[in-house]
Amino acid sequence: MEFATEDIIRLSAALLIGGLIGIEREYHGKSAGFRTMIMICVGSALFTLVSGRMGSGTAGDRIAANIVNGIGFLGAGIIFRDDNRVKGLTTAATVWAVSALGMCLGSGHYDIALIGFVFIISSLLFLNRFARQIQRLNQTRDYKIVTQFRNKTLSQYEEFFEECGLSPTRSHQQRIGTEIIGQWRVDGTEINHEKCIKRLLNDPEVKEFTF
Repeated sequence: MEFATEDIIRLSAALLIGGLIGIEREYHGKSAGFRTMIMICVGSALFTLVSGRMGSGTAGDRIAANIVNGIGFLGAGIIFRDDNRVKGLTTAATVWAVSALGMCLGSGHYDIALIGFVFIISSLLFLNRFARQIQRLNQTRDYKIVTQFRNKTLSQYEEFFEECGLSPTRSHQQRIGTEIIGQWRVDGTEINHEKCIKRLLNDPEVKEFTF
């Protein structure tokens, strides 16, 4: 009964820690939320407990090692591409880190699990604002401009971007009927992007643009 009680404590701790991290993810509307984080943390703890019961031989070590590989496949399913941007990386990394916490708890290393939990939850809660501040200093946006074709290219808009303090990289230009379409990947501060957008909105020659 002593070993059974210890196992229950480890699994309960995994449920608690996974749930706390899951609450933060659920609150921000992420794909891997409350229940998912609990299942990952408790599942990792269970696999670690089983590998411990099987002993320190090859079989037990192989089970613990393959937890990392299994979580890698799960994390890959969370990452997706949207409008030329990769999303879900933070959530996938959180899944990977939560599985590590589950392994720590399953093996009875409560001190490592507690310290790791503090670092992970602090990064998710308090570094988000800092990350937004960094993003404001430099953003990469994809601009698409549609205007009337007047027997010339859209190189004037590259000069226009530079006047707004931005660094454009031409993607491609395409003429369709009486219209010409240009696409650029543009780097710069959030303030300069907003200044550029206001000028494009007031440009009578621009029929349509996305950013």
